[in-house]
Amino acid sequence: MKNVRKQVPSLLLIIVLVGFPQISESIFTPALPALSSALQVTAQMGQLTMSSYFIAFALGVLFWGSYSDRVGRRPAMLAGLIVYLAGNIGLLCAPNFAILILFRLVQSFGASVGSVVTQSIMRESFAGTTGAKVFAKVGAALALSPAMGPLLGGVTQTYFGYRNVFSVLIVMAVSLYLYTLRRLPETNIQLSNITRQPAFKPIVMRLLTDPNVWVYGLLISGINGILFSFYAEAPFIFMEHFHLSSIQYGVLGVVVALSSILGSITINHLVARINAIQITKWGLILAMLGAFLLVGASWIGNIYLFILCIFIVFFGLYITLPMALI
Repeated sequence: MKNVRKQVPSLLLIIVLVGFPQISESIFTPALPALSSALQVTAQMGQLTMSSYFIAFALGVLFWGSYSDRVGRRPAMLAGLIVYLAGNIGLLCAPNFAILILFRLVQSFGASVGSVVTQSIMRESFAGTTGAKVFAKVGAALALSPAMGPLLGGVTQTYFGYRNVFSVLIVMAVSLYLYTLRRLPETNIQLSNITRQPAFKPIVMRLLTDPNVWVYGLLISGINGILFSFYAEAPFIFMEHFHLSSIQYGVLGVVVALSSILGSITINHLVARINAIQITKWGLILAMLGAFLLVGASWIGNIYLFILCIFIVFFGLYITLPMALI
């Protein structure tokens, strides 16, 4: 084993690294109707840009998590950012829809490094109640990404066209790489040598037989599925059914941001009083209540009631998700 002196990264660095995948996902949503029209594909085909992102993201999480265990968090993060940059360049230059989907997969695969590796960095750097509070603070700061992504994407698409959304992402990728190169320390203090890798099969079997892995794995997957489904469908619902402009849809991201901020504030107040399991249960109950109300709101057809119900769902989810990740 190779010992590496443990250092703690700054909170700002953690926030930007864990947040950029969300921005990369949500910045694209206001451009979906325009992209579908420009490339002469149906709305359902246009949504492939979102579903392909999620598929490659899931595969990337598996790859970068294992890769960072072998080579370290810092090298894995830098490698992922290079892949992410390559994907964004390909998206900007894509001549047709098929090539665009291909590079969307590359972009997402690279972006996933920010999710899985940053979470590992946080767990290695902070523990216990301190860890819960750090996760909550990061969650509060990440509330800006659901608001920033659609708003930035809406403004860019309105004034410069949907392709220049990728130009913004290229600038972000280069900036992230340089910032990470300069500021990210190695937090995995026990790096496994290639010649002394633990047996893979026993680890897999241990994970498969651990009920906690299944419970929290399904919980996190379900929450992310809800969030991803919202970002895929919401542009068409609000921009085509409710006739919002790209910028107005971008402003709608503030609702998601506010739910995340209030969720993080709620966690900070509850974490010293009740345990994580109880917080998770109450968050899920609140999200389910919002979902039932949302079904009723969809029949009424009032946009403000619709948005209020979405806020309740996201508020519950943003209470639950940080607790499931600890």
